[in-house]
Amino acid sequence: MIKPVTNLGKYLMLMGRVFSRPERIRMYLKQYRNEMVQLGINSIGIVLLISFFIGAVICIQIKLNIESPWMPRFVVGYTTREILLLEFSSSIMCLILAGKVGSNIASEIGTMRVTQQIDALEIMGVNSASYLILPKILGLMTMIPFLVIFSIFAGIIGAFCTAWFAGIMNATDLEYGLQYCFVEWYIWCSFIKSLFFAFIIASVSAYFGYTVEGGSIAVGKASTDSVVSSSVLILFSDLILTQLLMG
Repeated sequence: MIKPVTNLGKYLMLMGRVFSRPERIRMYLKQYRNEMVQLGINSIGIVLLISFFIGAVICIQIKLNIESPWMPRFVVGYTTREILLLEFSSSIMCLILAGKVGSNIASEIGTMRVTQQIDALEIMGVNSASYLILPKILGLMTMIPFLVIFSIFAGIIGAFCTAWFAGIMNATDLEYGLQYCFVEWYIWCSFIKSLFFAFIIASVSAYFGYTVEGGSIAVGKASTDSVVSSSVLILFSDLILTQLLMG
């Protein structure tokens, strides 16, 4: 019980240093652009690939499991859209990114800690916490809405490809279901939740990397702990945010 409270206190103290006033705005902007590329643009490929196949699988599973003469044919497209908008493209995709992006952040900063690069920054008078962590948080939060959009479109394309090439249903019925009773607020809910999840991924992973102690084995353990903690916090915050936004 003491260790989680201690980690929470250290995390809050670190975030206080992270969000302190930057010394050189131009230096931070350059690092911010680099993090958008590394954390966001470099993740587009895996987001498109996973979302495409998940959209196809969702379409197939719904068609096979709820097929009934009493059920309208467009309900497959409607249910696929709701799953993609409300949960998969925001929550589940961020869980996947917690494994890719979170472990990357923790291992990168952890390696800098054990090789004393962070100590060198502190000796030069640089706020290492703000310089290393703040651009990662802002970069991932900037790119995450675009990743959500790519995920939604890739999932819909996967569902259409299933309807066209697998021939499990009429593409016209799928299209009608995708448009049926569309609620624009669901898109904004996905964006809002993904922003919170992006902050959790970047900040928690950076905390475990920044506070690592030991050698390379400790860096690997910190990377694992960051993924596990980020995933648990994403699921917990998803429960709260869904209740607040949809309740």
